[in-house]
Amino acid sequence: MRLPILIRTYHTVTAALEPAVIGLLYWRQRKGREDRTRLGERQGYPSRPRPKGHLVWVHGASNGETLSLMPVVERLTQRGLSVLVTSGTRTAAALIARRLPPGAVHQYVPLDVPRYIRRFLKHWRPDLALVAESEIWPNTIVALEKRQIPLVMVNGRISDRSYQRWQKLPGIIKALLDRFALCLAQTPDDAERLARLGAPRVLVTGNLKFDAPPPPADPRVVAHLSGLIAGRPVWLAASTHPGEENVIVAVHRALAQRHSNLLTIIAPRHPQRGPEVAAMAERAGLRAGRRSQGMHPDRATDIYVADTIGEMGLFYRLSPIVLMGGTLVPIGGHNPIEPAKLGAAILHGPHIHNAAEIYASIDNARGALLVKDSNGLARAVNELLGNAALTRTMARAASDAVQALGGAVDRTIQSIEPFIVQAKLGARR
Repeated sequence: MRLPILIRTYHTVTAALEPAVIGLLYWRQRKGREDRTRLGERQGYPSRPRPKGHLVWVHGASNGETLSLMPVVERLTQRGLSVLVTSGTRTAAALIARRLPPGAVHQYVPLDVPRYIRRFLKHWRPDLALVAESEIWPNTIVALEKRQIPLVMVNGRISDRSYQRWQKLPGIIKALLDRFALCLAQTPDDAERLARLGAPRVLVTGNLKFDAPPPPADPRVVAHLSGLIAGRPVWLAASTHPGEENVIVAVHRALAQRHSNLLTIIAPRHPQRGPEVAAMAERAGLRAGRRSQGMHPDRATDIYVADTIGEMGLFYRLSPIVLMGGTLVPIGGHNPIEPAKLGAAILHGPHIHNAAEIYASIDNARGALLVKDSNGLARAVNELLGNAALTRTMARAASDAVQALGGAVDRTIQSIEPFIVQAKLGARR
């Protein structure tokens, strides 16, 4: 299929703007959004040698997407394939560094600039490319096709909002999706949207996030902090965004009068916001401690700010009640699978379009509660803090709902088996 003129124009423009892209990278590095020591990877320069033998490139944009791919990465390495895992954020890189199996290496994904992509593919020479969810980058897709490298979308997801946007550019999205050898969708709705947008080969395999293991935590650290907060009522607000922390602080102040020595843990989605969140609590007359400064939640701590990377497994294990962030403000919600697997009762706001099916499953199982505003949140937290039996019942329901939705890894591996065989034989489509 001939490339639409807009895609060819995009290629020309991104190539011409390469000097500006370099400036953007250095600006992002100064803001702490890029890893200074590995900035070259974003321009396609490798920082590791290519493993010998056949290699599969697996890409997830950020935390959730990349972590959900880890079981697939493990299966591929067990089959004797080398795996290159790429991600686009510093947080994701830090998280998966501890979880990569032998036979897998990590790099930052290059930006979608023609020369960067050529440099990247020339070095790594993948036999197969797997991209998670809705990562659709025109220059990368076209470059893979030119090199006859099969491209498969795994854990594919197209929200209704994205679907409506892509419908305004039907020729563009059809030309791009037609270059995928296969699209594996999370749900029948995702599969239908992909097919309507022009994907010629679509299967439903489920959501890989249901099969991902819960985040780890050092048992000694869990035991230590559990001892420090023993006997205190505790709840956690996880992956919060601006506009949510002020609500959480207000709820803490309202509930502290009813629940003596209440401890509220706030884990901002972006850990660099830790000082901002702590200052907000202190302005409200509360005593705040920050994890990144080595502080522990002692008896004097009202708000404990979990502003570190890779410790959510610890905080999920400490709190029986978890409010999922990004749901009280129109972010779209972060998925609640990890706290559900670790035995927490789930609370969430109305903005859940990024993970609507997951929340619907847990809500229907009565493992989660919808809170529409600060008053609703205060009532829900108050009820759960005062009713341990209800909290345990919700936690079991949430865990059972998540476990029942597993199996996506097996279905994904089965679906890409022909491409795995081709990769091991060194054959390309």
